[in-house]
Amino acid sequence: MTPETHTLAPAAVADIREIKARYPVAQSALVPALLRVQAEYGWVPPETYDGIAELLGLDTEVVAEVASFYLLVFTAPVGRQVIQLCTNVSCLLAGADAIQAHVEAKLGVKTRQTTADGRFTYIVAECLGACEEAPCMLVGEKRYKRLTREKVDEILDRTDS
Repeated sequence: MTPETHTLAPAAVADIREIKARYPVAQSALVPALLRVQAEYGWVPPETYDGIAELLGLDTEVVAEVASFYLLVFTAPVGRQVIQLCTNVSCLLAGADAIQAHVEAKLGVKTRQTTADGRFTYIVAECLGACEEAPCMLVGEKRYKRLTREKVDEILDRTDS
């Protein structure tokens, strides 16, 4: 399916209606609705903004603004695995800057870029909530802590080959 033909599937419509019903204010349901659409496509195509807006009773511009604001809402296709490397103070003090340079060199990409083979999208994150085990990163939903260059190589080499 090309991005030009993306529409909300009936299951997504039903789920977004259910999500909306859980919130007293429709706009509060927007991020969960965006994440639901992302679960279906792997990202949130702009072509879906109108449908989301209609279901939630919001302006399409509001949907676009929120989608573009949140780091974990992808407004462009991403790799099969998303890597998030924490670069907050605790992680930086524990060597995240060296890990960041290593990941970028190993993958040949900078933050918010996807590898040429579509395997990984790499993102630097403000905080992943594991300060006591810094530096850390997420690959998909799996958290890795106390990173070293060698540990990063091992993780990336065995992830979604």
